[in-house]
Order: sequence, then C-alpha cells, then structure tokens
Amino acid sequence: MTRFALSLPVIGLLAACAMPPSGVPADAVTAYDDAVASVGCVMRSDKDYLPVELQTGMTRDQVLEMTAFKLANGQAGKLEDGSVKLMTGACAA
Repeated sequence: MTRFALSLPVIGLLAACAMPPSGVPADAVTAYDDAVASVGCVMRSDKDYLPVELQTGMTRDQVLEMTAFKLANGQAGKLEDGSVKLMTGACAA
C-alpha cells in the first residue's frame, strides 16, 4: 500500500476541521491553487502531490490539510476513484 493510499482516509478526517493549515504563508491558498492547476487540477498519487509540495513549500501534511480545507469548503470534490479535483482558480470549469 502506498503512502498516498494511506493518506486518503486522513483527507476525510481533516475535512471536518475546515481550517487552512497552520504554519503556511498567507498566500498559501493561491500557491496551492496554482500548483494543483500545474498538475492538471486532480490530485491522485505521489506524482501529483510531490510537485505541489515543491511548488508551494508546504509539507505533505500541509498539502493534505489544504486539500481537506478545499473539500470542506466546496472548492474541491472527490472523484469516483478517490482522487480529488480542485474546482477553483485555473481549475474552475
């Protein structure tokens, strides 16, 4: 089982918090949106999460928390395969 597969339940748990991750810069939401757009707007696996981490300077946990925040606020949605699609910024369609 990959680390990503273990992370999916965490996203669901964190979504209940609906708080942006602590310890990230004020522009983290915009940086996250831009980084997710650069990987095609869908977060499926490590190959999607790692570039978002590198582009934003956030840790994996912070990226997962930001994803949960977006899910909780209706700015992202879960797809049938369990991946997450961002629906804001450049990903709004």
